[in-house]
Amino acid sequence: MEFQVPQFIEHKPKIIGPLTFGQFVFVGIAGTICFFLWFTLGKTNFFLFVFISVILFLTAGILAFGKIGGRSLPLMIGNYLKFSLMPKRYLWKTKEMPPRIIMKKVESKKEENIEETPLKIGEKSRLKNLSIKIETKMR
Repeated sequence: MEFQVPQFIEHKPKIIGPLTFGQFVFVGIAGTICFFLWFTLGKTNFFLFVFISVILFLTAGILAFGKIGGRSLPLMIGNYLKFSLMPKRYLWKTKEMPPRIIMKKVESKKEENIEETPLKIGEKSRLKNLSIKIETKMR
């Protein structure tokens, strides 16, 4: 029996409980800031402390768990900053054009009394006919 092995697996291991290391870092930094904020601001102005803590944890949660188009939000922000700050290089790629052949009209001294022959429309090439036959038989 042959089994198909999945390809292109992106799996980050869970290090601390249900969180990956990057998610834990974002939540841990927000928790540490709130801890120090409690001792500096929490006892004197509790409502301001709660407001700042909620904003901090919402931001940390969005950075830790938010995804845009299947990519993490910190990666998207990094790509945006990299694109905005790095110098841009604009390249102009020209299309290949076949060379033009300019024919000069040569005047002939002889009078030409050649009758104009009607243009003959050639048949389609055998390869074109064969491709049409193959396409119609396949469908």
